[in-house]
Amino acid sequence: MDSISNLFVMGALQFMSTLFVFAIGLAVLVIAVVFVMDVSQTNDAVRKNYPVLGRFRSLFTTLGEFFRQYFFAMDREEMPFNRAEREWIGRASKNKDNTIAFGSSKNLSPAGTAIFVNCPFPTLTEDAAVIQPLQIGPYCRHPYDAPSLFNISGMSYGALSKPAVKALANGARMAGCWMNTGEGGLSPHHLDGGCDIVFQIGTAKYGVRDELGNLSDDKLRDVADNPNVRMFELKMSQGAKPGKGGILPGVKVTPEIAAIRGIPAGEDSISPNRHPEIDSAGEMLDMINRVRDVTGKPVGFKAVIGAFGWVETMCEEIHTRGIECAPDFITIDSGDGGTGAAPMALMDNVGLLVKESLPLISDIFHKYALRDRIRIIASGKLITPSEVGLALASGADFVTSARGFMFSLGCIQALKCNRNTCPTGITTHNKRLQKGLNPTDKATKVANYCHNMIHEVEVISHSCGVRRPRLLRREHVRIVQDNGKSVPMNELYPRPEILPEYCEAAQ
Repeated sequence: MDSISNLFVMGALQFMSTLFVFAIGLAVLVIAVVFVMDVSQTNDAVRKNYPVLGRFRSLFTTLGEFFRQYFFAMDREEMPFNRAEREWIGRASKNKDNTIAFGSSKNLSPAGTAIFVNCPFPTLTEDAAVIQPLQIGPYCRHPYDAPSLFNISGMSYGALSKPAVKALANGARMAGCWMNTGEGGLSPHHLDGGCDIVFQIGTAKYGVRDELGNLSDDKLRDVADNPNVRMFELKMSQGAKPGKGGILPGVKVTPEIAAIRGIPAGEDSISPNRHPEIDSAGEMLDMINRVRDVTGKPVGFKAVIGAFGWVETMCEEIHTRGIECAPDFITIDSGDGGTGAAPMALMDNVGLLVKESLPLISDIFHKYALRDRIRIIASGKLITPSEVGLALASGADFVTSARGFMFSLGCIQALKCNRNTCPTGITTHNKRLQKGLNPTDKATKVANYCHNMIHEVEVISHSCGVRRPRLLRREHVRIVQDNGKSVPMNELYPRPEILPEYCEAAQ
């Protein structure tokens, strides 16, 4: 038996030795082939000069995103959203305790930092006022009494997956907030939750276009007939890509999405960089009033502000035509807004930040006695209570967020939104990856995030001595300057007087 065992052991060792030699030989062969390929190509100088080893540069660059996020970046260092912000949303969406210990990790010294001015006699809980619905579109056949000050910004079905849209729609209903469709049209998944819907009309008119791509009144009526559709938003521009239309890669244009949008399946969905029929403030008002007349519902527009002389031209035109022809709302997007796919040149460099453009537009509307007529919605990287509170103090009536709600769905900021490989199933149509996103569970987290956001904005407002968030004003905020001192926001952005010729309209 010993001799048989020895033979077996020797045979096994012989086999393993042969296998090892084969593996070494195969590895040498592969390295040799890669070496020849690298020295022969002319596209990559590093690989040509350092064959085989040069390939590790690309690998390490790719892995850098992972290592920075999990091992090297401090809580407040990452972009576009840092770990502290994402973890606050994570706790809020799970309804967990959101208190912190020992001290703030936020640096309050940099210029531009907003600091809320606490009152020596803050509002008692029993004296706090309940947030009341705010009406949008008083001259419409069907005005909208919007119940929530915090809502879901435009994200298209196509850019988002089916389970993500279902979760957002159901979460919006549970939270009592609205959900914007984005420019991709109205899908059954938006309607699945029974929430209030804002239908966005993009430059390609997806969902309301005729065979030639023009706006169809009949299709507008069909959409407006749905009682869940409460408002229409004309998308003029977007913070992440002002002057550039929507981009949905062909790999994401499934037959279902193509049918909803009215475009060919499997082809890149590229929207025009503006509405071809709108080339002035007057023509924009024409379009807004056309949609409002057809649908009977409030109509406004979304824009990132750069040049703003046209806003004053629009206000003058409104008074010429009559105040009822004004947009029912404006959504001011921030120049640092995000999207699934946009040119870096636009995303990094074009458009004013909402913290500057919001008080600017609010003051223009006030100067022309239109501030109470046109509701202001602020959008763009407003994902924490301090940012939402600052927007309200700066002049907003409502705040919307897209990426904040994506984080509540479980987004990990993998930065793969445009590749159809989102590991959390939010921005991919890969069925395997979508399995990780349970719409029922995530809907609860969406609602929790919305509820906890509003609660903590109320906490800020009560600390400032006002009974509800919409009573926050610029005097409740100080802005840190270059010298390290802070000044009241109402001194940096003083409210202008109403122009004399419009004082009567303000009464």
